[in-house]
Amino acid sequence: MFERFTADARAVVVAAQEEARRLGHDYIGTEHVLLSLLGDTDGPVARSLAGDDVDAEFVRGEVVRRVGTHPPDLSAAATEQEDAEALKAIGIDLDQVRKAIEANFGAGALRLPRDTEQQKKRGLFGRFYIAGGHIPFTARNKKVLELSLREALRLDQKFIAPEHIMLGLLREGEGMAVQILREKGVDFARLRTDMTTALRARAA
Repeated sequence: MFERFTADARAVVVAAQEEARRLGHDYIGTEHVLLSLLGDTDGPVARSLAGDDVDAEFVRGEVVRRVGTHPPDLSAAATEQEDAEALKAIGIDLDQVRKAIEANFGAGALRLPRDTEQQKKRGLFGRFYIAGGHIPFTARNKKVLELSLREALRLDQKFIAPEHIMLGLLREGEGMAVQILREKGVDFARLRTDMTTALRARAA
């Protein structure tokens, strides 16, 4: 399945892992994927939800309110290699994602400063790792990724883009991401239409 993911979609999965680390969570849930999707402020998900006053800051605040955060354990910092191995297990090549990001944002876009001991303990994108290294996807979130493939097949598309992942979140319908959007009053039918329109434009 993951071979169908566009570079943008793979970057969403990588960034979802980082969102979980940032919050000190020991799992990657639908809420972390939504945060990742909203992290691209010029992307179709962020544009579609802007009118509902839903952005990454709002969602992050809701996640903290609902489940809190857990301070990272700096004495048990993981390595970037552990991240690469964890992502490889689900079919995502971190090096390929990095190359795609650098192609879009310039060489060294992900390079971290190394001039202090504290910075040496930082992980991907410069934030501290939680204890234990690898952060697993929840079963619900794995289902969302499977549903993103089904959405691509429904639209007769051979690729999986961030919009498909958003459609997968909506189709799964029970995760924290959807709960947050529902309570905010987001029109899911409109959001689905926006994602479908963006995907058809992408495929044209």
